Amino acid sequence: MAAIQEGTVLWEPSDALVDHSTMYAYMQWLNAHHDLSVDTYAQLWQWSVEHIADFWRSIWDFFEVEATQPATEVLSSHTMPDHHWFVGAELNYAQQVFRHAASDQPAILFQSELQPLVAMSWAELAQQVGSIAAALRAMGVQRGDRVVGYLPNIPAAVVAFLACAGIGAVWSSCSPDFGSPSVIDRFMQIEPKVLFAVDGYKYGGKSFERRSVIAELQQALPTLEQTILIPYLDPAATVAGLPNTRLWSELPAVEAPLTFEPVPFEHPLWVLYSSGTTGLPKPIVQGQGGILLEHLKSLSLHLDLKPGNRFFWFTTTGWMMWNFLVGGLLLGCTVLLYDGSPAWPDMHVLWEFAAQTKMTFFGTSAGYITSCMQNELEPARRFDLHALRGVGSTGSPLSPEGFQWVYNHVRSDLLLASISGGTDVCTAFVGGCPILPVHAGEIQCRCLGVKAEAFDAEGQPVIDEVGELVITEPMPSMPLFFWNDPGNQRYIESYFSLYPGIWRHGDWVKITMRGSVVIYGRSDSTINRMGVRMGTSEIYRAVQTVPEVAQSLVLDLQVQGKDYMPLFVVLREDAVLDADLKTRIKAAIRQALSPRHIPDEIFAIPEVPRTLSGKILEVPVKKILMGIPVEKAANPDSMSNPQSLHYFVDLAARLNQAGKME
Repeated sequence: MAAIQEGTVLWEPSDALVDHSTMYAYMQWLNAHHDLSVDTYAQLWQWSVEHIADFWRSIWDFFEVEATQPATEVLSSHTMPDHHWFVGAELNYAQQVFRHAASDQPAILFQSELQPLVAMSWAELAQQVGSIAAALRAMGVQRGDRVVGYLPNIPAAVVAFLACAGIGAVWSSCSPDFGSPSVIDRFMQIEPKVLFAVDGYKYGGKSFERRSVIAELQQALPTLEQTILIPYLDPAATVAGLPNTRLWSELPAVEAPLTFEPVPFEHPLWVLYSSGTTGLPKPIVQGQGGILLEHLKSLSLHLDLKPGNRFFWFTTTGWMMWNFLVGGLLLGCTVLLYDGSPAWPDMHVLWEFAAQTKMTFFGTSAGYITSCMQNELEPARRFDLHALRGVGSTGSPLSPEGFQWVYNHVRSDLLLASISGGTDVCTAFVGGCPILPVHAGEIQCRCLGVKAEAFDAEGQPVIDEVGELVITEPMPSMPLFFWNDPGNQRYIESYFSLYPGIWRHGDWVKITMRGSVVIYGRSDSTINRMGVRMGTSEIYRAVQTVPEVAQSLVLDLQVQGKDYMPLFVVLREDAVLDADLKTRIKAAIRQALSPRHIPDEIFAIPEVPRTLSGKILEVPVKKILMGIPVEKAANPDSMSNPQSLHYFVDLAARLNQAGKME
């Protein structure tokens, strides 16, 4: 494929598409109800960030959100993080979902390596949610209690989550490809009362048993009172050897009516996990009302999803995109769940799934699109994709060539919504817009109600220059708090330590004159593999269980639209980095974390670069490998071993010569 220049226009919406978009309908409604004359997206975005409270009130009104108690105040303060949204309002997320139940469309379509395509009707979803909610209440689960899932992307995960939301319990999940240490590090912090788990799963044609992990979780989580086992890998799986465990099928299948516990707007809905570079994963708590409004806005206005559309994102329950995908139910969409490898039995499996389900919107990662391109797939030639109206890409920056491949080989007439945000807010800061053109390599816009800016080294906003991505006005889906974080200390340190009162996200970003956005990767050292963010400390902990390894350094780079994660190890005396040691290092990472966190390459180094106080210099090394001169990447006077950088300068030259860093 010939190289394409960044910024080349690849698609423009037709007049008919614009006129039928929900974004345009919202603009017309806004002009009529707020006495405005907004004609362009740029004008709409400007109004939305200059009148933040009015904007979010308009989203509430436009989508006719139902509340048992109205708000007395939309936004208490513009000071982050000391603000509060929709003070006094009471509602329920799950209640909003079932407002859109339809008899003529399924609620869920599901397929896996273990299960051919099946449908769950809205009536079946309502019956199961009501039944599981009644069972949870019978177990003593009350408003505010934590319920966790060690589950793949299956309908039972959606049912369990909605049951929790309906009774005001707090949901949290990890996918079963996470090893027990990684799961324990997350769940132990929030002290769950009930665990939903599968006996195992299948991925890439291979079976993975997980009953032994369940037993480890039960021993490591002292607050756990009940485990619900869902036979998945083996339909005949039993609870033998697992104390205080019941089968999903044995829960009382009562015809319990759907009832919804009214909760305050900022009542916790779920806990997601993100990591810094040290310590345990951060348990991020997001609220029922904030997520509700944010997902209504993002899915309806920015992705143009409508009732009856079939919405898919390839994800696991350990990635925030699963929570985002489930949000499609808020609009009356059919959500499509797929559990398995995107490359088994071959790279065509998800495109076949798209054709079979008459998918409307295909969400995936930039890495997957790049793999399709490299494998020379031509989905449009092989499959009937006539129903497809949008493709979403996230997880890492999508290259201009990746944009071009979608339009050449999937469909020439669709919205390619490249989006970027984070687990921290469970949405996108910058993303798609159905009334704007798509430019190669660029994200279309800053999202409504998101005052995203690029700050230079002096903390001033810049246009057409690369800077730090910051958010300078509050958003409803920002974390309420981190679980067990006295005084909000970790929360403030994570986002507000560099610019007090301003959210620093940790991405390098350029905002163009026309309002589009280019993401250049992480400005910090967080690992981001297929959208799942993890602190380097978790990988170090896994690697250092290998006796031959004394120290390690891991980096996450984005190169030509593809993730590249090298691992550097300092070996103990007489140890050799041979094939056997590399295999054992990778196995340690797979067992403790997940297969996606296995490094692309492993290098032996004489020493890890450190500051005078002993901190690992991850970001400077990352800059050196990305081609930034060493004198601009690091300050030798602040280092205990400045000579250690020479290795990475030489490696950058070798990688560049080999074409990896072009």
